[in-house]
Amino acid sequence: MRSRARVFDGHGVSGLPKQAARNWFERGGADYAQFRPLYPPQLTAFLCGLAPTRRLALDVGCGNGQLTVALAQCFDAVLGLDPSASQLAHARTHERVHYAAARAEQLPLQAGTVDLVVAAQAAHWFDLTRFYAEARRVARPGATLALVSYGVLQLPVDLAPCFRHFYAEQIHAHWPAPRRLVEAGYRDLPFPFAELGAPELQIRHWWRADEFVGYVSTWSAVRRLAEAGQAALFSRFAQEISALWGHPERLRPVTWPISLRVGRL
Repeated sequence: MRSRARVFDGHGVSGLPKQAARNWFERGGADYAQFRPLYPPQLTAFLCGLAPTRRLALDVGCGNGQLTVALAQCFDAVLGLDPSASQLAHARTHERVHYAAARAEQLPLQAGTVDLVVAAQAAHWFDLTRFYAEARRVARPGATLALVSYGVLQLPVDLAPCFRHFYAEQIHAHWPAPRRLVEAGYRDLPFPFAELGAPELQIRHWWRADEFVGYVSTWSAVRRLAEAGQAALFSRFAQEISALWGHPERLRPVTWPISLRVGRL
């Protein structure tokens, strides 16, 4: 079930400044909702265990709400924020989840109200100095900040060379600069907090070829490839990987390593 973004009542949602940098996720919300991977329950359990209370969790840069809804399993309320109307229009729904259009650098909440601030596959797009200041402002005493990312995917050995060639040689130059932070597992991301340990986790899905190709089609690098007049490269890759995949209904494992930076606010 899908619904348009709902404003989170009672926490002072405010007007937003105009965004200066390009938002690569301002459109294509339906494709993101269909093809982006879901986070494992082990991640949700770990994040829920970090909060001093479980009154309110905040998911910043929530996209379609993949993690937002998962957090509702253990929080009284979860607020998902994203600057993209297209993403929020296709967000997953839950009775304890609300959404609002907002940027990470101007969080529309009162001070001292949030138990857990999460940014999943999003922090590399933020102005981190301003976001961290806002996270500190809205945090309840003892609250936690968690930055989550998933890195370069891994495929079975018979598919890996085809994917590596496309990723490393054909489209790598088309990634926006923040992508390098994801590839480094957020290790190079400034994180001025007393850091907590985190478990080793991964996302793992069993996908058909069309599901995998659909996921790759949502990448900002693929969009930039098309804008550069090189869409044929992606089309050839889709044909080659699909042929290697086997039968159209065959399920193959796709795995992403999860990286976590976790600290007390």
